[in-house]
Amino acid sequence: MEASTQTNVTSGAAVKVKKKNTLLNRLLQNKVAYFSFWFLIILHIIVFIGPLVWTVNPEELQEVGALASWSLQHPFGTDDLGRDVFARMLHGGRVTLLVGLAAMLFSLFIGTFVGACAGFFGKFVEAVFMRITEAMMAIPNFFFVLVALTVLGTSPFMVIVVIALSSWMEIARVVYGETLKWKEYEFVEAANASGAKSIRILTKYIIPQIIPSIIVSGTLTIAAAILTESAISYLGLGIQPPTPTWGNMLQNSQQYIWTAPVLGILPGAAITIAVLAYNFLGDGLRDALDPRFVKK
Repeated sequence: MEASTQTNVTSGAAVKVKKKNTLLNRLLQNKVAYFSFWFLIILHIIVFIGPLVWTVNPEELQEVGALASWSLQHPFGTDDLGRDVFARMLHGGRVTLLVGLAAMLFSLFIGTFVGACAGFFGKFVEAVFMRITEAMMAIPNFFFVLVALTVLGTSPFMVIVVIALSSWMEIARVVYGETLKWKEYEFVEAANASGAKSIRILTKYIIPQIIPSIIVSGTLTIAAAILTESAISYLGLGIQPPTPTWGNMLQNSQQYIWTAPVLGILPGAAITIAVLAYNFLGDGLRDALDPRFVKK
């Protein structure tokens, strides 16, 4: 009877430990990262669902005129052309965050492919891929983005592609190092000895092991992509009006910084907070996804 009771107690303790070891609970250890996680969820819900509730056209000129103050009809007032600022913040945030997400996914695909192939196949493939990576890292990212957009145009698709092409190298280096580490493990050598094809070994046995590192890199890449898109839009080389983004809203407001400072404060604060939240979340995920993480 005592043995049965002890077994139940041990089993219950194991279940309790397992529950405490979930990703969300490990992330809770870092209060800033945990808060950033929920903040970003709320931010994305507001930005993507908000326009379905607040149906004001962001390009429509309002009857109250230009630079109107805050009111129930226009919570953030109107801009220099008389357009509803709240509607433009929602639609602009949707575009900015979508650009960041799309650029991150594209960067992850390129970086993972280059890093995994270079680390796994070695020899000629490693020499070619890693020299290309090092050459791209030697080019100042922002300068590359400006030149590429000047030549290729500033459509939303081209902005996403150019930002992705300027930010995959760090991901490739991380994946390359992780692949070199994991391909020496016994289970990979066993799969290789059993006659499994190289592509199968890479996709089934190695890449799943480096997913935590890819997730962390992706989180930080979104922050960098949002900041880059905002910077090039501020300089007039990003997504062009009338499509609103937080970056081009910031550009349009600079001449009204003293007469209507809210026009610059709102998009500037949104960019800053979103980028910081993604960076804090990335730092927290780096620890939470570490297999050596032990709750004290």
